[in-house]
Amino acid sequence: MTTRKNLIIDTDLHSDVDDAGALLLGATLPNVNLLGVNVNHPCSYSALAASAIVAHYGHPKTPIGIRRPMNDVRFFDAWDYKRGEYTSKVAYHWSGGTLPWGKAEQAWDPVVLYRKLLAESEDGSVTIASIGFLDNLSGLLNSKPDEYSQLDGRELARTKVAELVVMGGKYPKGRSWNFWGSKPALAAHVLETWNGPITFVGTTVGREVLIGGPLMASDLEDDPVRMAYLYYGFGKPLPSWDPLTIMYAANGLGDMFDVAEDRGYNKIKPEDGSNEWINDGVSHGRRTLKLKVSNETAAAELDRLFLDAARRHSKHAGTA
Repeated sequence: MTTRKNLIIDTDLHSDVDDAGALLLGATLPNVNLLGVNVNHPCSYSALAASAIVAHYGHPKTPIGIRRPMNDVRFFDAWDYKRGEYTSKVAYHWSGGTLPWGKAEQAWDPVVLYRKLLAESEDGSVTIASIGFLDNLSGLLNSKPDEYSQLDGRELARTKVAELVVMGGKYPKGRSWNFWGSKPALAAHVLETWNGPITFVGTTVGREVLIGGPLMASDLEDDPVRMAYLYYGFGKPLPSWDPLTIMYAANGLGDMFDVAEDRGYNKIKPEDGSNEWINDGVSHGRRTLKLKVSNETAAAELDRLFLDAARRHSKHAGTA
């Protein structure tokens, strides 16, 4: 019997809708045991939407954490005005799980939730998928012994986490939102001090893997991720950075991924979040990924999984 992989998702669910697609996969892939979701953007609607999404897909008891102080500032696309806000709508219309509508303050402190979930897990059994800012993970590394574990944060992570999978960075060098969009110094702190394997999914990996079209075109009107894609992208397929990250976190390289770099390390400037892969010829337990298949093949597989999950969890699925 295949062992289910223990997964914690750390998401900036707020602006780009690929986080919603990633939560769909984290909640529905058959070999995943979703332990919890931490939100690294402080909007209360983000926590409520995360709870609503995972509850819809069969996880009504999954704990949700969010960084403080929270606010009620919804996403507004002031860059190109093409995108729409979706978290408050999903949170309201699909209210459920451990944080129903109006109960955002009941969310866990993200560091406390990390410590609880890790302490309760077997050594080396947890995968963390970071699909947003690294603020929560920095807090974990700085944490002190508590009621859940006598280990400090760095030792707790080293003992319990098999792999940290990070969506972020441009390779061989560049600048990406997940490293500079919040506090670049905290991103640098995590990647410099994490004592364990890290796999990076760079921005070029999912940029042209455009997904969501078949789900949006379906008749599955009771599906929250379908509506999130419609609210955000107005019917246009969108890049798949975060869903691809969850695919790797759940399944490993499989048929979809290859290793691009496994010698060297990722250097981040704490001032602006820009990064560069430094290939020193030595294995440091860091690697970057590339697709093994075409963009179109990867997109077709993600779209298939989206539709399959939506149909299975729909109360009135037709011939979508």
